[in-house]
Amino acid sequence: MKQYDIAVVGATGMVGNKFLEVLEERKLPVKNYYLFASKKSAGKVINFMGKPHTVLELNKENILSHKADFALFSAGGGTSKDFAPIFAEYGCIVVDNSSQWRMDKDVPLVVPEVNPEDIQKNKGIIANPNCSTIQAMLPLKALDDKYKIKRIVYSTYQAVSGAGVAGYNDLKNGIENIPPQKFPYPIFNNILPHIDVFLDNGYTKEEEKMINETRKILHNDNLKITATTVRVPVFDCHSESINLEFEKDCTLEGIKEALSKMKNLIIVDEPGQNKYPMPVNCKNRDEVFVGRIRLDKSVKSGCNLWVVADNIRKGAATNAVQIVEELIKNKE
Repeated sequence: MKQYDIAVVGATGMVGNKFLEVLEERKLPVKNYYLFASKKSAGKVINFMGKPHTVLELNKENILSHKADFALFSAGGGTSKDFAPIFAEYGCIVVDNSSQWRMDKDVPLVVPEVNPEDIQKNKGIIANPNCSTIQAMLPLKALDDKYKIKRIVYSTYQAVSGAGVAGYNDLKNGIENIPPQKFPYPIFNNILPHIDVFLDNGYTKEEEKMINETRKILHNDNLKITATTVRVPVFDCHSESINLEFEKDCTLEGIKEALSKMKNLIIVDEPGQNKYPMPVNCKNRDEVFVGRIRLDKSVKSGCNLWVVADNIRKGAATNAVQIVEELIKNKE
């Protein structure tokens, strides 16, 4: 099998570190890894794959002198806007974790279990969806294929790690009554119905992301969706209550059967035994977990789901690495 070169941009950040962890575990056929970060982190040595790697400053000269086949980006939208095209211009395929390219009509937005065929439509850049969108897509795709989704109501309970190291620190420091630096109010012993900035329509940018990204991934621009995204005092793993209404008649047995066939989706649904997905059981897992599966009797055909996943692994790093695995498989 051919050996490939991979660049990791934003290698010293929270998701960048998780990229390295997932890459080390999944053992792709890679000859060289090139780790990039800001000027402030350049020169730092990271032990990775059993040997030291010196972090390179992200600039055009270093990019062109360390050419890669694939680049994993998690360094913010501005950085991606400036530097992803430089990688793409020389033939590298960029998988970007920021929101910069997600709604660009020429950039595929991909969850490999759901729409792997879209990977081949790339023009040098592939977008990784929002963490809260990624985990929802596995059960939604399974049920959309079987019953055709008519309407979605999202209510999310998102961990502080979704706001990066600063968000993580706000919860940790809040336990000691230290004022928040990232969030507008304390997150310890509190809940914030506010993720990202508020828009003129009263929704937040995070809510709009979930709505628009779901439509793009499921290839249905007219799908009716509403969302409320909430930050909760949990360090890791996002949880979501998802209410669905279908075009076709559904049964509880049929819903569970469809969900059971989706790759990397695990059903944990034994209410009599108090078994359901929880963040404490999903941390450091690459799968998505679904439970509290029940019919919604308020509509002709619908159901409720409770979905939990590790937002830094499946919701970011693992999904991106899975895209690279699909790219390699297609090349082979």
